[in-house]
Amino acid sequence: MNLVTGGAGFIGSHLVQRLLAGGEPVRVLEHPAAVASHLPLERIELVRADIRDSGAIRNMVRGCDRVYHLAADPNLWRRNRCEYDQINHKGTLNVMRAALDSGASHVLYVSTESILTSDKFHGGAVESLRFREEDMIGPYCLSKFRAEQAVFQLAEAGAPAVVCSPTLPIGPGDRNQTPPTRLSVAFCQGKIPAYLDCRINLIDVRDVAEGLVRAMQRGRPGVRYLLGGHNYRLIEWLQVLGQIVNRPAPQWAIPYPVALAIGWFNELWADHISHRMPMATVTGVRLTKRTMHFDTSETFAELGLKPRPIAESATDAVRWYREQHWI
Repeated sequence: MNLVTGGAGFIGSHLVQRLLAGGEPVRVLEHPAAVASHLPLERIELVRADIRDSGAIRNMVRGCDRVYHLAADPNLWRRNRCEYDQINHKGTLNVMRAALDSGASHVLYVSTESILTSDKFHGGAVESLRFREEDMIGPYCLSKFRAEQAVFQLAEAGAPAVVCSPTLPIGPGDRNQTPPTRLSVAFCQGKIPAYLDCRINLIDVRDVAEGLVRAMQRGRPGVRYLLGGHNYRLIEWLQVLGQIVNRPAPQWAIPYPVALAIGWFNELWADHISHRMPMATVTGVRLTKRTMHFDTSETFAELGLKPRPIAESATDAVRWYREQHWI
């Protein structure tokens, strides 16, 4: 039995579909408040629990030989910043320990590219690099970093634990609008009059799902597999989208100090007035100062994976946005 935590999320739902297509039995663990009606409920076992509840998690992992742990808060802003560590770090430890204690033969933790950089990193391969807490930007990144470190420590102690780090996932199916989708939809709606110059790496969410399955099948414990696709500047991604929706990319680049001030203002407004996810966050703006261009050749050679063209991902994403009546 495969257990997928966070299986109703953007990457998780595609992973569930990929496993089912391969004839694999799937149990999905989701938060009690999460919407899961878009999943093929007649073909999976859906269980509800909060990953912060270690007792409940121990019951949910029983009988699962392979555990994919994706459940996390992927957003760069929370009103209560302390919850990042509870969910992303301690929740990960709950799932990993419960899975290993129950006899799982393989466990896979899904990390993030946002912790694979520092002031001294200028792009390239990251599979063997190790970073420090001092390199992390904001509470989200710190919580994911601590979770990854905990998984590596389990692997060093002999656990069959593998780490996968997707870069920015794009494509159809992001119902909760993670940051890349939120930005893409806003551009397609004509709400992005200017851009912040930054270097990003994009990968189709369906290629991420395929990579996770292959890492589970072939991955070596204690190794980080970087699931990345195409190195772009943000303006280049907006130009790709613009060609599909017939909208010109913005011409004005926002100076970094201005963007940072906007991020602080947006977070203050969200914290005290709207209580809603801000369009710009301080962590998001600060991350744009880091290099997010990666060399994925090592991972892709080992897993036998090749990312699809960016135009295909963009076309499918826009089609899906239209189906949701977002644009």
